[in-house]
Amino acid sequence: MDNAGMKMDDTDMKMDDTDMTNRIITYDTTLRDGNQRTGVSLSVKDKWRIAQRLDGFGINYIEGGFLGSNPKDREFFAACHNGTHSLKTAQLVAFGLPARKTSVAESDPALAELADAAVAIVALVGKASRQQVQETLLLSADENLRRIFESVRFLRQANKRVFFDAEHYFDAYGQDNGYAFEVLAAAIEGGAECIVLADTNGGALPHEVFSTTFQTASALKQAYPEVVLGIHAHNDSGCAVANSLEALRAGARMVQGTINGYGERVGNADLLTLIANIELKLGQRLVGPNRLRQAASLAHFVADVFNVAPDAHAPYVGQDAFSHKGGLHVSAHARQEHAYHHVDPAAVGNFTHIVLSDLAGRAALQAKADELGLGELADPDADALLALVKQREAQGYSYETADASLALQLRAELGKPTQFFVLESFRVISDRRADGSDSTEATIKIHVGSERFIATAEGNGPVNALDAALRKAITRFYPQIEGLELRDFKVRVLDGSIGTGAVTRVFIDTADAQTSWQTVGVSQNIIEASWDALVDAITFGLLKGVDT
Repeated sequence: MDNAGMKMDDTDMKMDDTDMTNRIITYDTTLRDGNQRTGVSLSVKDKWRIAQRLDGFGINYIEGGFLGSNPKDREFFAACHNGTHSLKTAQLVAFGLPARKTSVAESDPALAELADAAVAIVALVGKASRQQVQETLLLSADENLRRIFESVRFLRQANKRVFFDAEHYFDAYGQDNGYAFEVLAAAIEGGAECIVLADTNGGALPHEVFSTTFQTASALKQAYPEVVLGIHAHNDSGCAVANSLEALRAGARMVQGTINGYGERVGNADLLTLIANIELKLGQRLVGPNRLRQAASLAHFVADVFNVAPDAHAPYVGQDAFSHKGGLHVSAHARQEHAYHHVDPAAVGNFTHIVLSDLAGRAALQAKADELGLGELADPDADALLALVKQREAQGYSYETADASLALQLRAELGKPTQFFVLESFRVISDRRADGSDSTEATIKIHVGSERFIATAEGNGPVNALDAALRKAITRFYPQIEGLELRDFKVRVLDGSIGTGAVTRVFIDTADAQTSWQTVGVSQNIIEASWDALVDAITFGLLKGVDT
């Protein structure tokens, strides 16, 4: 392992003009690093669903999991081996560790499993920090180098391409950069074709990442010019995306991350944010404009598979990424569509969203009416509607995300049809039995046209029981209600100082096969607030199928 050619030079930090013209490679580790997020456990089916979406999005490399660490990852890679699943363009990577013994010839089971895996590429992770090697692995510095070298060589002899992840590299560089370079040299001389610098603790800052990456890239270029340099950033200091961009600016060519930034602790660099920044801000093609327009859809798809609520404020792909609430912003947006947008929302598959609240002015109201398909508002109508919205917000309603309730409110005030049924009364009974079990029963009396119905149903709580009773009463008239699904129910007490007599705000999320919407109800009675939000949810869903 001759690393004499790897020399550090802190003095010359000037990059040549070709540094940002070479092709950047995308590497997704959602299926491994993302799966380490607290509360997440992806099934094999989940992993393949995500992998196939990543493949269609244009990701170059997809890390499938830690082969040898658990049965599910073994099953995932086995599905690739037996032809059950396949990728069209992306290449699948298996993750693993160097041999646990000094001599690979003594056969390390995990390493042998990597060598036999039905993938062409292995990502091997090794510690670059002398301190961590000695205190965590309880190895000598030289033994760590031998194990890395021999493990990479063993995999190369098994005809595997090897990417080497230098764990804790940025910490290691600050502690003992000479040894950190020796670790890279050991992997490269063993046959690694790509070296990935990992900010494992996520604590590095952008200027540190740039300096360290630049010096490492310069040394590698002199000693091993054919080797590709990559960056793997965690987000513990909130700098993962910035650190990744700085590493690319300093000479890295592979950028790693996860969809939505999912990962252990705070998470990883958000690969969708990185791709959007690189394509739209730096002008480099990674997935291309057509695929980039799938970004928002991909973000929501992965969130759904992870069973995590999408971050409405996520850059580029969040529901509120291009939202406007303040009257000044909305007014400017009405005159110049992208006055407060840093990019065209459509470029990432998103859209402008006008948020109506007590801060809104007439421009915001008109923009919202346009968005909801209500057309041009006459001056008297606009003034009356704006006053109504602000009055109801003062009572506790919140229309920032409850667009469906807002649309129904505006339609009703404009004299447009919104009523499919009329409530006469409802009653909810909840019982706690001696054995500790619970039961909830709802009875509603309702009118559809000239007919009166009484329906009773049991449910898992008051809202579910009311929903079941309502559906029982009106499905004969509106069979499309069977396609409406209540997905989430949220309650907020607006004035905790009043205790059980406080005003309660209820949000209900509903969806059909195409889209989802949110409704709101407000009352001192939580069941009454829930009923109002439920009626809005069902009414809006039915209204979608009516030509108005």
